[in-house]
Order: sequence, then C-alpha cells, then structure tokens
Amino acid sequence: MAVTAALFIGSEIYRGSSYGGAHPLRVPRVSTVMDLARALGWLEGRYRTSPRAKPAALWAFHTAEYIAALQVAEAGNIAAAAMARHHIGTLSNPIFPQIYRRPATGAGGVLLAAELLAAGGAVHVPGGGTHHGMPDRANGFCYLNDPVLAIMALRRMGLRVAYVDLDAHHCDGVEFAFAGVPEVLLISVHEEARWPLTGALGVAGGNCVNLPLPAQYNDTEARLVLHEMILPRLQAFAPQVIVLQAGADALQEDPLSRLALSNNAYVEALRAIKVLAPRLMLLGGGGYNPWSVGRCWTLLWAELSGQPVPDLLPEAAQAVLQALSWGGGGRPLPAPVLLTTLRDVPREGPIRDELRARVAVLARA
Repeated sequence: MAVTAALFIGSEIYRGSSYGGAHPLRVPRVSTVMDLARALGWLEGRYRTSPRAKPAALWAFHTAEYIAALQVAEAGNIAAAAMARHHIGTLSNPIFPQIYRRPATGAGGVLLAAELLAAGGAVHVPGGGTHHGMPDRANGFCYLNDPVLAIMALRRMGLRVAYVDLDAHHCDGVEFAFAGVPEVLLISVHEEARWPLTGALGVAGGNCVNLPLPAQYNDTEARLVLHEMILPRLQAFAPQVIVLQAGADALQEDPLSRLALSNNAYVEALRAIKVLAPRLMLLGGGGYNPWSVGRCWTLLWAELSGQPVPDLLPEAAQAVLQALSWGGGGRPLPAPVLLTTLRDVPREGPIRDELRARVAVLARA
C-alpha cells in the first residue's frame, strides 16, 4: 500500500457538537485527532472535508421513515410515538442539536472514502465506526450505521470486503446487515458480557467470526489473537478491501470497558492488516476517555500515513491534550504521560488458557 495514498477525512461538526453533558460522548474525539495531527504537521495535503450524506444515500440501509424522523428530531418537533419507535430521545440515544447532521456527516465521510479507494490506497475516517445502528432505529449511541453503508458502497464496486472490528463492543448492526453474505467477511473481537450482549463465540451465518474476550485482555493476548485468528482468516479470504473499525474503548483507560490494551496493540494490528489488501478504510468507533482515544487515533494515522512519531510531543501538540477535559462527571485527571506522548507504555501480560481455548474453537470452526 503506497504511503502517499493515505488521506484523512474530518469535519468541524465534531468540534461543535455533543450528545449532552451527562452522556459519554460529551467528550471531544475527532476534533482532538484533527488538532493533534495538525500540530504535528501530519495533515498537509492529506485532509479532506467530509460531505454530509444525502437521505437517498442513507436509504441503502436505513428506512426512509427513520431518516425523516432524525431530521424532524433535529428540527425539534418530533412526536413521542416516533421517538419511541425509533429509540431516540433515550439516555443512550439522546436528541441533540446535530442529531441528524453529525451522523450523516460520518456516513458522508465513509462514502467519500469508498470513492477514493476505487483505485487503491488508504483513508482514515475517525468520525466513522458507528457499528450498532439498525435500519429503523438508533442503537448504542449510533444513529446511522456508517460501516454498513461503507461496505455496501464497496460491494457495489464489485469488491470483496473484509470488516475487522476491534471495538470493546460487538458490532451487532454490521452482523445484522451481512451475516450469510459470502462476499463479506466479518471479524469481531469484543469484551464478553458487555453490551449489546451479542457476538457469542463462533461463526455466525458462515461469515461472521466472533471472539468474546475476557476482562483485562492485554497486549500479549491481542498479539496471539492477531496472529492466530485475525490474520489467517484475512489471508484465507483474500479481500480486495479491508474496513478496520478501531474503536478505542479496549484501552485500559476507557471507562466503558474492562479491557486493558495499550495503543501499541492497535498499531500492531493496523501494521499487519494494512498489507493484506490493496485498499484500507480505517474508522473510529467507541472510545470515551478523551485523552486515550485522541492519542490512539492520531497514532494510527501516523502508522497509516508513514509519519515518524516523536518520543515527546512538541509544545503545540501537548497543548491540545492539556486543553481536554471530561466535561464534568468527576472522573480523575489523566496520568501526566498522557499529556506529553502518543505511544503508551506496552501492557504485556500472561496469555490465559481460556483465551487460547476460544481461539482454538474458532480455528476448528
């Protein structure tokens, strides 16, 4: 994959919108990645502004009635019955001022990425990765399912698509869309007994490989899973494009999981995966600690675009991290190292027998 092909798709909408002061997605994420990458000089000539997907493009997966409901909700006059039907206005899926425009921008970003990948290369869309959205309802902080829309667009180009999901939460919406579709391979590693409580160990529909992970999953275990489960499946499938969802909630600092990875595990996965197809779309996803998610996705952009990562961030980049906050909630401040570096200290550990056994089950499946 040519380093010069790597492009970054972002938008200012992520800087100016929040799910609300009591929601985990009150914290800035995509804007932090944009600011860090700019402070490091890593976006020059590579940045593209995400368009907003039009309703007709969203109808490829979502119902027209649901898309209309999101637009009405953004206008501020949605009926209670429509809110209940479409699961919006809940604690998880609140109504906020950009409830339609923000997810439609994420969807527009991945659809632009699909177009850009026609000739090969790599594109990072940190605003993408909302893998829980369902055709007619919001689900798990996700109003639209941009990974599904991306895969559908790539399939319309005639490409064999592999989707790899590293998020701590199972990609129930993507599996719903593609289980049983032989031209799509889905691989998900996610925390066991964690919402949405789907993705049981095994191969669903013949093409959706699910590996639930025990709590405190570490870098050493992630390396085992990468080399003994993920890479062999990808090599056997021989995809023409890989969509990699890099939800950062499997990091040790994240408040919504009990996994214990460092961001080195994400870099190792991207480094090994990106050479297995002539096209790669790198998405965001979960991640609810503003410091750890911003550092992780910026580090992945460095890997994807071939940038040297300094041991100590320059002052402008440090200032970006120092300006972040939890936005309320009384959580502790980050360790000082999270304000001055991008790379975590590795979090190696024992490989537990229960994980080895699960990988062996999938090897036989």
